[in-house]
Amino acid sequence: MFAKGAALPGAAAAVSALREQGLGIRFLTNIDSLSPAKIAAKLVGCGLAVPVGELFTPVTAARAFFAAAPGARVLTLLSSPLRDEFAHLDSAEPHTHVLVGDCRDVLDYAALDGVFRALRSGAELVALQRGRYFRREDGDHLDTGAVVAGLEYAAAVQARVLGKPSTDFFALAARSLGFPIQECVVVGDDATTDIAGGRDAGARAVQVRTGKYADQQAEGITGSADVTIDSVADLPALLADAFVG
Repeated sequence: MFAKGAALPGAAAAVSALREQGLGIRFLTNIDSLSPAKIAAKLVGCGLAVPVGELFTPVTAARAFFAAAPGARVLTLLSSPLRDEFAHLDSAEPHTHVLVGDCRDVLDYAALDGVFRALRSGAELVALQRGRYFRREDGDHLDTGAVVAGLEYAAAVQARVLGKPSTDFFALAARSLGFPIQECVVVGDDATTDIAGGRDAGARAVQVRTGKYADQQAEGITGSADVTIDSVADLPALLADAFVG
């Protein structure tokens, strides 16, 4: 929907057209460095008016996950802006869960070693997401997945992933719309998270040729989308043409 600090050409008009068609919309993102409210504000700055209630992020999923786990004692490895979101879960040892997300501003050996020891003592590794890299205005950057993979290897554990491509993440968004996931269409540029996750959850999927699409094509990652379009700007016409009928 946006790149280099601005909405993609035609994105805002496409969202407006989808609303005019009477379609329910949810914006799913793996951004794990900011709260949903701050992401919504950033989108407004990019020219996309997105209510917080329409945003689904790994933080949204984590709130739901821990709400269903009373008594959880959590050790967090998160960026400073998100620490307050989960401060109420922080507790003394023994920890039942380790929650890992974007941690670029707090990551050091001592923090990693503390998380490692908690995992070795039986805590469950919960990852907000496990993307390989993310793209900003100044280029590509190492993502949370590298930290998660290192902890999995060192502690011989498998992370529970809350964000995309978790099928629970897509199902949670569908439930908020009041529709079964089978009646939903997932649209995205990333074949490994958007398309694979949406399809695994039971939704139909539309791939856009923007964002990570070109990189993944070069790597031989083709995905399994039902339809591929040039841009989100083409989405309203596609959906109006009986794709979801």
